[in-house]
Amino acid sequence: MSETTGTGTPEGLQRRLGAADAVVIGLGSMLGAGIFVALAPAAGAAGSGLLIGLAVAAIVAYCNASSSGRLAARYPVSGGTYVYGRERLGEFWGYLAGWCFVVGKTASCAAMALTVGLYIWPEQAHAVAVAAVVLLTAVNYRGVQKSALATRIIVAIVLAVLAAVVVAGSTSGSTEVTRLGFGTDITVGGVLQAGGLLFFAFAGYARIATLGEEVREPARTIPRAISMALGVTLLVYLAVASVALLVLGPRTLAEATAPLSSVVTAAGVEWLEPVVRAGAVVAALGSLLALVLGVSRTTFAMARDRHLPHALAAVHPRFAVPHRAELAVGVIVAVVAATADVRAAIGFSSFGVLVYYAVANASAWTLPGGGRRGRIIASLGLAGCLTLAFTLPGSSVLTGTAVIAVGALIYATRRRFRSQPEPVEPQR
Repeated sequence: MSETTGTGTPEGLQRRLGAADAVVIGLGSMLGAGIFVALAPAAGAAGSGLLIGLAVAAIVAYCNASSSGRLAARYPVSGGTYVYGRERLGEFWGYLAGWCFVVGKTASCAAMALTVGLYIWPEQAHAVAVAAVVLLTAVNYRGVQKSALATRIIVAIVLAVLAAVVVAGSTSGSTEVTRLGFGTDITVGGVLQAGGLLFFAFAGYARIATLGEEVREPARTIPRAISMALGVTLLVYLAVASVALLVLGPRTLAEATAPLSSVVTAAGVEWLEPVVRAGAVVAALGSLLALVLGVSRTTFAMARDRHLPHALAAVHPRFAVPHRAELAVGVIVAVVAATADVRAAIGFSSFGVLVYYAVANASAWTLPGGGRRGRIIASLGLAGCLTLAFTLPGSSVLTGTAVIAVGALIYATRRRFRSQPEPVEPQR
């Protein structure tokens, strides 16, 4: 029986990727623009407990990635948890995961676009964000995707910029070691809320799990690559967050609109500030391109299964892309980017994606052959996702719950009409 990968490539892909290649791909998916914006709202929630919140986010991310890896090995097809939930838990849970992915990642797209605006022209952040969405939607429409080479270039740029921030901040005379101390402002709720917000900066790690047919010794390589990529990302984020606290302190960091620009400015290295802004823009545009691509493909898959309007399942005859799905996603993201605050977008995105991964962990828990360790990780991931999701800011929880309820209502309405028998013509 022939199977396909997430890109629809026939079975028999060459196993050319080693552990190092898989780690680079994982870093390219994680080291994006999230760290350039998520530190501020997280510091506002956790205060001096910011680093604890970062560790919590990393632990939950590891559980989610491990569960996704096991599921991807079992179901090497496109759709991610939309497929896993359907196959392991039932059609509704697969649909719910797909719905949460689309709405959560749509908010992620808006957050990335707003990051571009905040670092290019803060006073006109919304206008710049909309322009970025229009530009990248046009790029995706023509079938242009981020290549492996582009991923490596973006990772190198982001790492260089973050390293420059760490060196500039840690060697300046503006640091105060006491700002790293744990104060009386720490609360369990604040740390968990920060973990949920910082989870936004780890999104993308499950990309490694989709490489099962392209890596050598996947059963051994993929878990190692996931651990290594998450470990490197955590170390980088810990270094950046620590320097931000040393230079700014939790209160000033919480108030920053472009946190890393504020760090180098406060450190007295003003010449580096344009470089940091440029690095943030490159990272955000790279993330936005990949996100729009992923959301439009999931929208296409759900439309093809008639969970969304079937018209969105059309494929462009020339460019061979789901053009209607891409245009619909582009329009919605542009509207959100024009009206939403970046912190609200991060909170809503985190809520949707955490619920998505809760379904992934629940699906992984039902897999046979995982042993006690697999079930413990899946259980911890499920509990962690739900805990972080419902300790996010109240507005994010209320809005996210309402949007998920709308999705469930749409599903129930569709199912009801689909189950009604066709009317029988009366005999004459």
